[in-house]
Amino acid sequence: MAPVKRRVFQTRKQMAVELAKYAADLSTKFCKERGIFTVVLSGGDLISWLRKLLEAPYIDSVEWSKWHIFWVDERVCGWDDADSNYKLAYDGFLSKVPIPAENIYAIDNGLGAEGNAELAAERYEECLKQKVYQNIIRTYKSSGFPQFDLQLLGMGPDGHMASLFPGHDQINEKVKWVTHITDSPKPPAKRITFTLPVINCASYNVMAVCDKEQADSAAAALTHTKDLPAGRLTADVEVVWFLDQAAASKLPHSWCSIL
Repeated sequence: MAPVKRRVFQTRKQMAVELAKYAADLSTKFCKERGIFTVVLSGGDLISWLRKLLEAPYIDSVEWSKWHIFWVDERVCGWDDADSNYKLAYDGFLSKVPIPAENIYAIDNGLGAEGNAELAAERYEECLKQKVYQNIIRTYKSSGFPQFDLQLLGMGPDGHMASLFPGHDQINEKVKWVTHITDSPKPPAKRITFTLPVINCASYNVMAVCDKEQADSAAAALTHTKDLPAGRLTADVEVVWFLDQAAASKLPHSWCSIL
């Protein structure tokens, strides 16, 4: 099991600065080693925290042409829908960096607009398998699941990550790479999501969490006092939790060296 690190920051701005540095450093590492950097995004506040990558020194030094972008989960809607994680990422980040359009792998736009969650999940899994065949995505050494270089996650107040929610069966899926949900407790109801084995095969997993409303679930997940999806997060190399002081306020004080 990969080591779990906790980094607690006084402000969101400080967290965003360090998150950008972490992503840029891994970009340098994988672009040098593989000539490709596979990055998995999620929704919520994450995109706003990545905006430091749009500033110096990163905007001009990162090898954007080698980035390949995927989503850990997506709302089943069209790309131009206000609920779309793709739209959020495109408007706030992807449209401002020179990542080739063909390196950005979103949900099927037509199936999203139709609301066909099951087929959208199947198509996204097919997309991942094609990228494995093309040697863009690596596979995990023992299981054959896709292995992304860096995955950027968030957590809800209930301890969900991606669209894996407490008390829902999707968390127990062990065969599929991508599954779907039609009764999400957080609207919108229809979503597709990576399964837990795929999430946990990533080389580096970052969980970024802010605000006091997340504090109880952050503490429960990190101390494994409840069976929360976020508490089952691991990785091949490293898991890092980036938290602001409010989100870390229920953790043992010995864990929380403030940066």
